Amino acid sequence: MPYQFSNLTVLVVESNNAMFDLTRGVLESFGIGQIVSAYNVAVGYQQFKEYKPDLVIIDWLDDQENGLTLTEKIRTSPDSPNPFVPIIMMTGYSQKRRVTLARDSGITEFVVKPFTAATLYKKIESIIEKPRNFVKSPGFFGPDRRRQTAEYTGNERRKREQPPKKKARLSDIVKNMHDEQSNNSSKNEGQS
Repeated sequence: MPYQFSNLTVLVVESNNAMFDLTRGVLESFGIGQIVSAYNVAVGYQQFKEYKPDLVIIDWLDDQENGLTLTEKIRTSPDSPNPFVPIIMMTGYSQKRRVTLARDSGITEFVVKPFTAATLYKKIESIIEKPRNFVKSPGFFGPDRRRQTAEYTGNERRKREQPPKKKARLSDIVKNMHDEQSNNSSKNEGQS
């Protein structure tokens, strides 16, 4: 595994103890430095604010407040320490409707349970290798939902920076994305 994850902090919000233990074991095998747990939305958000993780892995959670609620809090609450944090929704619910709801709440990646270590690693690798710009609109804030499958070369092509060539730590990429988005937001506010 070519990445150095020892400096990463990952928050895992999972209501099932056995599934949390399995996820923790997989993350430890990747060399993740710190793994923080939470079993519901309220504790998850408190842990998020306290530990300021580099990555959040959220289960759907079968509470009235579920993983989508937590994702929206992370993305839109005024007291969120990092609304740009990558979020992986990891759930046994794979119906298209739920995948769409998760995407529309602002998750970065989606993993269906049961999962393999290789699948989770590929999702983390995708966050590093193919970071997506964030979009802010009246009804949405989160990673751009459009996946780049082919390079558009027409007149209306959007400008975008190339992802870093070298393999950087996720925390550095997340910080750079946050700084870039903050700079873009400041520029846009100055033009209003």
